Amino acid sequence: MSRLTLRLPETLHSQLMNAADGEGVSLNQYIVFALTRQVTLAYTVQPVSDQQVREQRAAYTALLQTLGSASHDEIRAVLDEREEVEAERELTPEVVQRLRETLHPRKA
Repeated sequence: MSRLTLRLPETLHSQLMNAADGEGVSLNQYIVFALTRQVTLAYTVQPVSDQQVREQRAAYTALLQTLGSASHDEIRAVLDEREEVEAERELTPEVVQRLRETLHPRKA
């Protein structure tokens, strides 16, 4: 476990203390919970409506028509220029598989 020293405005500290007291936990536990919840929300996959899917498909089709056709060499040249990034450590093959299963459940 790591340690973090944090300076807080008195009003925020009081609000956090009141919230922790209301939950019956320590200030540290409450702050860890609140930060965990916030980080998790940032990575939560949200479903989109059928209408949004139709709109995205229509926009994609329109984009393809605007771009026209490209040769294999032109496509390869563009792909070769893209930036490569390191995958996040937490993004293991198991996590990817669970995401795929969640997003595309098998039909029984």
